[in-house]
Amino acid sequence: MGKGLKYLFIVQGEGRGHLTQAMALEKLLNENGHQVVGMLVGKSQARQLPDFFVRGVSAPVRQFDSVNFQPSAENRTVNMLKSVLYNVEKFPQYLKSILFLKDAIRDSGADVVVNFYELLTGIAYFNFKIDIPNISIGHQYLFHHPDFRLGDSGISGTEGLMIFTRITSIGACKRLALSFRSMADDDQKKIKVVPPILREAVLETKPVQGKYIHGYMLNAGFSEDVMKWHALHPEVELRFFWDRWSETPVKKIDDTLSFYLLDDREFLKQMSGCMAYASTAGFESVCEAMYFGKPILMVPSHIEQKCNAFDAVRSGAGISSDFFDLSALLEFAGRFTPDEAFPEWARSARRRILEELVVL
Repeated sequence: MGKGLKYLFIVQGEGRGHLTQAMALEKLLNENGHQVVGMLVGKSQARQLPDFFVRGVSAPVRQFDSVNFQPSAENRTVNMLKSVLYNVEKFPQYLKSILFLKDAIRDSGADVVVNFYELLTGIAYFNFKIDIPNISIGHQYLFHHPDFRLGDSGISGTEGLMIFTRITSIGACKRLALSFRSMADDDQKKIKVVPPILREAVLETKPVQGKYIHGYMLNAGFSEDVMKWHALHPEVELRFFWDRWSETPVKKIDDTLSFYLLDDREFLKQMSGCMAYASTAGFESVCEAMYFGKPILMVPSHIEQKCNAFDAVRSGAGISSDFFDLSALLEFAGRFTPDEAFPEWARSARRRILEELVVL
């Protein structure tokens, strides 16, 4: 293959998906003679960098303050006014972060920067002359694809999301759009459609049909929905993951309801053995559920997740709701047929994405 390339990863730290994508991509590059020289991860006061990420990567990790959304008082959805005011107040720190990114990129010795949807990366490339090629990667770049037809979704406020997404990829020589299905590239917009990046552990895990519902909620406030449903249906076992870091690793409510702190190995174990999956529509975990052939209930907590849910419902992967309506999930599970083409599409990701990353 010749001399390996050096990569610097810049990762949006919100949620779980971008982190697991970075983990999988680092392993892929290392196995093919390349090197990831560093991981720069956006942070906020509302989120804690999960231990599974720090343990799971070999490159040194550094964090910087970055733009993030603030949850509502109930910790369920995004409070846009609160988010705007918070980020305006933090703007001086973001200026420091942009300068930090500029210096970190230039000093890294990297041949390529891979940006996992971090807004400040695009702003750094806009404001400074940075000669190192930048490849942006994320499901969100698919929203700009003419065949995605986001306008058919009926979701309000997508214009702001499209602008946000465009800013993240300023200076990008390629936009790798992660997709549930194969689509043609859009060379005019530098969009290359590629499969989702599933970790090797996912690809190697054989799913089984269990008797419990597995779940993940980005905002722990959704636990009230789960508790209410559980009170009416105590016979159905529920195993949910959340971000309430003040709790113990496993909070057992009773014999059929437990809440788990986010742990990647345990999450994958529970996912592969469930009968159905309920989540706040993060792209990565939806892909994992599709790979395992699990029916999905999606409860989006912000506009990006609404777009994910729109795409997944259109692909036949699941249903969408405004709350954790687990009765609707069980009803859907009874008529669900897994997408037989998706696992093969997902398994082709390693070859397809590697080709895009090493040919500039």
